[in-house]
Amino acid sequence: MKFLVVGLGNPGSEYANTRHNIGFDILDLLVKNAEAFFSSQRYGDVANFKVRGKQAVFLKPNTYMNLSGKAVNYWMQQEHIPLENVLVLTDDIALPPGTIRIRLKGSDGGHNGLKSINEVLNTTNYARLRFGVGNDFLKGQQADYVLSKWPAEQQEMIQKKIELASEAVRSFIAIGPAFTMNRFNTQE
Repeated sequence: MKFLVVGLGNPGSEYANTRHNIGFDILDLLVKNAEAFFSSQRYGDVANFKVRGKQAVFLKPNTYMNLSGKAVNYWMQQEHIPLENVLVLTDDIALPPGTIRIRLKGSDGGHNGLKSINEVLNTTNYARLRFGVGNDFLKGQQADYVLSKWPAEQQEMIQKKIELASEAVRSFIAIGPAFTMNRFNTQE
């Protein structure tokens, strides 16, 4: 039984450590802590390692956000991973900064990465870890907001929440979504 964990983000140094790339940041910490490495492969950077004996594929798509579904679908097929073993890590403007919510299905909420995945997979029934980035922007400024870096006063808190999110990913793989949701959706 394999798992596919997809961190949403945009490739390129200009997007590094932005709110929109929180999925990449969570995966970077997970892979570093596992003393594993990413390698450039088709449609993204991929790392493989076991979590409590369960094989997992960690993917940072290089397709840019709007085509994330293409990368997710390819790696699901390539590795023969069923939909119920897919977890997508994404930023969410509807949640306060650092808030973590795990759901087994849901709408795209206006997120282009989720929209692409929903369209390519033709379903919204896959797990996602939503990482709150807040919505402290003026009307029409959403793109600039999510593509900007975290303010200095939030850096320490966000790093702690990235660590918590990486624990949640490991829990999802090791013991499943029900316990993971129970444990991590209640933490603030």
